[in-house]
Amino acid sequence: MPKNIPLINREVSWLSFNDRVLQEAADKSVPLVERIRFLAIFSSNLDEFYRVRVATLNRLSSLNTKSKELLGFNPRKILNEIKNIVVRQERKFNHQYKDVILKELEQQKIFIINEKQLNVSRGLYVKKYFREKVLSTLVPVMIDKNEPFPELKDRAIYFFVRLVQNKNIEKSRLALIEIPTDGSNRFLVLPETNNLKFITLIDDIIRYCLDDIFFIFNYDQIESYSIQLTRDAELDLDKHVSDKFIEALTKSLNKRGKGRPMRLLYDKEMPLDMLKYLVDKLDLSTDGLIPGNRYHNFKDFISFPNVGGQDLEYPKMPALPVQDLSSMSSIFAQIAKRDYLINLPYQSFDYIIHFLREAAIDPKVKEISITLYRLAENSRVIHALINAAKNGKKVYCLLELKARFDEQANIYWTKRLEEEGVSVNYGILDYKVHSKICLVRRHERGKDVYYANLATGNFNEKTAGLYCDHSLFTAKPQITDELVKLFEGLQTQTFYKGYKYLIVSPLESRQKLNNLIDHEIENSRAGKIAYITLKMNSLTDEEVITKLYEANNAGVKIKLIIRGMCSLVPGVAGFSDKIEVFSIIDRFLEHARVWIFANSGTEKVYLTSADLMARNLDHRVEVGFPILDQEVKSEILKIIDIQLKDNSKAREINQLNNNRYRKTGTKVASRAQTDIYAYLKYKK
Repeated sequence: MPKNIPLINREVSWLSFNDRVLQEAADKSVPLVERIRFLAIFSSNLDEFYRVRVATLNRLSSLNTKSKELLGFNPRKILNEIKNIVVRQERKFNHQYKDVILKELEQQKIFIINEKQLNVSRGLYVKKYFREKVLSTLVPVMIDKNEPFPELKDRAIYFFVRLVQNKNIEKSRLALIEIPTDGSNRFLVLPETNNLKFITLIDDIIRYCLDDIFFIFNYDQIESYSIQLTRDAELDLDKHVSDKFIEALTKSLNKRGKGRPMRLLYDKEMPLDMLKYLVDKLDLSTDGLIPGNRYHNFKDFISFPNVGGQDLEYPKMPALPVQDLSSMSSIFAQIAKRDYLINLPYQSFDYIIHFLREAAIDPKVKEISITLYRLAENSRVIHALINAAKNGKKVYCLLELKARFDEQANIYWTKRLEEEGVSVNYGILDYKVHSKICLVRRHERGKDVYYANLATGNFNEKTAGLYCDHSLFTAKPQITDELVKLFEGLQTQTFYKGYKYLIVSPLESRQKLNNLIDHEIENSRAGKIAYITLKMNSLTDEEVITKLYEANNAGVKIKLIIRGMCSLVPGVAGFSDKIEVFSIIDRFLEHARVWIFANSGTEKVYLTSADLMARNLDHRVEVGFPILDQEVKSEILKIIDIQLKDNSKAREINQLNNNRYRKTGTKVASRAQTDIYAYLKYKK
């Protein structure tokens, strides 16, 4: 691989993505309550970033100099850069919330009030609520300065409390109170007065009632400051795939809550001596100190109650029917005639449930095979599989236990499926199974016929209403025959090569992608039509970036739609002057992975579960698949064309990393997500 190719550090690029989320919170064209929710998404994203990426960098920073040279960057330098960026973003976040959002809520006669703003009647209401609903859930921990500091849970909110008598700080008492929040109970809507609406947070309810908690102590001053500790969330596992693996994973999940401290988010009003005490006790580095406001776990604001009008939220976009695909007829009979594409969330995930439900009760169906990564809380997918097993079908399910932050839920579903007679495989040693594939074997006229669903996103009905993904129904033998081979390999933990149509990681994706790019390079040099359009969540793999730079220099026009991390630097002479990169951030999460190659004017179109990262190409089981149905191919090309025209929610990814809104050379406003909905609604 050539040295010194232009690259953006992946962590810095990720922070740039989160800044785009923050832009949505600042966009006055976005309904007010939705802007609050974008602040919540920003906060949740940042929590995960510290738990995973910053945790990894901290581990890498302890390597010797030679190891750092092999990495190609200095982890400590990147950590310092992260700290500077995050502090700036937190300032923007706080300004947006305190100086903009709160004032606009007040213009709507909605007031978020704290404990100091409660009048007598609202104070009595809060006291009553606290004593009936909250007090019994609180157990303060008194801190003995001579004893070890209590263990703080990962991402839990605490009040760090100081009880002072006679202004004698030296003899003050310290305590911790864990704030009970699960998102939905974070807010209390208070009685309305004169058309004025009031909301208070559980945090301020507890602040208002601190005397009810500490009444047995003598003090004349009580202070409380919110803190939140983010810990290293990476797992150390015994990787043997067996019952012992589940036991090891469960133990590791318990340890996750006690991982190394990565970040302390603290109320910037906290006195310096209290902050220093925490830093010493928690053994924190200055890189991990992030000053914030009085409210942490802002991710709970995703459930902020809309007590105002409907115009404070996005208008509803009811799921559209898929043209010519009826839920009142056999879905197998329909798929046997042609392929169908479900474009989520614009069209309903119910088609996938209908597919599984029919498979569960159809006497001709003999076997169902499926890979599962992330599932909804009360998964209809799981219920359909259980019912299939009860109806005597062979059900083979590969449930990935190593799906980050879904491990506990997947352990539960594993046990539930096994209890109901489903054959469950826990995953493959050293590899995550990230593919989204389902295969149904049906016995028709004396022979086996296969029906498949392959997707870019998870079999998860909850996220299917929020994530933009594509899901393909097909009975084409070119694809289903290779899926049979793939599932056989998954059951025996064997990786096969030599697929003609499927593009499967970890053995073949990298080479097949290189071949597709090389073909465009050859066509460009021969004077033929040559272009590449790729859509994905992240592009960080250096070999792929190098190959795209090579294609650029051969005259191939390249357009990239990348929601999140992008290490490729566009617009650099001699590397990427023909490459355009942009990111779409809007009401739905862009999650689809699409590859389009000009192929001399007869486009090749692939959908895939894989982003272009080393982990997806080399360390996961991913499945890409060609679109063989011309009608489906035309639909995908039209959707991508609509996204390429976006000049409302698309931001440039450029050398400056400044998230500048994209210009398309036309005065006509184009907003991809609303335009795609209209296209699917009215297309003939």
